[in-house]
Amino acid sequence: MTDSSDYVPPKVWTWNQSSGGRFANINRPISGPTHDKDLPVGRHPLQLYSLATPNGVKVTTMLEELLALGHSGAEYDAWLIKIGEGEQFGSGFVEANPNSKIPALLDQSGPKPIRVFESGAILLYLAEKFGAFLPTEAGARAECLSWLFWQMGSAPYLGGGFGHFYAYAPTKIEYAIDRFAMETKRQLDVLDKQLTGNEYVAGSEYTIADMAIWPWYGGLVKGWLYEAAEFLAVHDYKHVQRWADAIGERPAVRRGRMVNRVFGELSSQLHERHDAADFETRTQDKLTAQKE
Repeated sequence: MTDSSDYVPPKVWTWNQSSGGRFANINRPISGPTHDKDLPVGRHPLQLYSLATPNGVKVTTMLEELLALGHSGAEYDAWLIKIGEGEQFGSGFVEANPNSKIPALLDQSGPKPIRVFESGAILLYLAEKFGAFLPTEAGARAECLSWLFWQMGSAPYLGGGFGHFYAYAPTKIEYAIDRFAMETKRQLDVLDKQLTGNEYVAGSEYTIADMAIWPWYGGLVKGWLYEAAEFLAVHDYKHVQRWADAIGERPAVRRGRMVNRVFGELSSQLHERHDAADFETRTQDKLTAQKE
């Protein structure tokens, strides 16, 4: 890796696979499948293909919240996509999401399956399909959607920017870390001020805006994301902390965090979810015990 102070961009960029760091084996400058692999399909109306990254947790949280409200049509099969092994480049997944990013959703409840990709689009699709977690009054709806899209536009600075250079880049570059730390703290300040007089992000109601923002910014202030809580002095954002604690205590959120999870304690990992009983019977600690 060339030291950042010595690097001069060439006239035409070319792909150097050796400079990709931790994710060199899955990052590439072209789209499309690398291999043929069909996606599995279960028996429920909704088929989710995902991993428990913040973007994946948004959707599993939404589905678990819908089920908690009694929407039986939100029953789903959650299939694990191992992005570190390049499973998102299988032909079936690329058909579901040409951008090769998790999560991807197939709704097979109608005469023809409908694909939905991008986590924000999935949240909005489900909210409209089931009439839940999205206000119907024009002003409240606009506020909710504004914060939903705030997250979609802001998170790349947190994830691909701050998170990458602080936690994953093969070389620590002071300028890059400072640049994205400043922006991340600005975003936390925006969120903290919004939550000063509001119980939830978009007002008094718990909505898809909270579900979208919490896995990223809630995870950051609670120390789950990038282990950067001390570095970013997240204790300063007291309203975000209060909100993050309240959301994290919701049973559906706790279940949503477990689905497609492959890290942390085995008791919190549910690699695949096909039935509500799986939370009690098919977590990795129980599957491991059965094999012993």
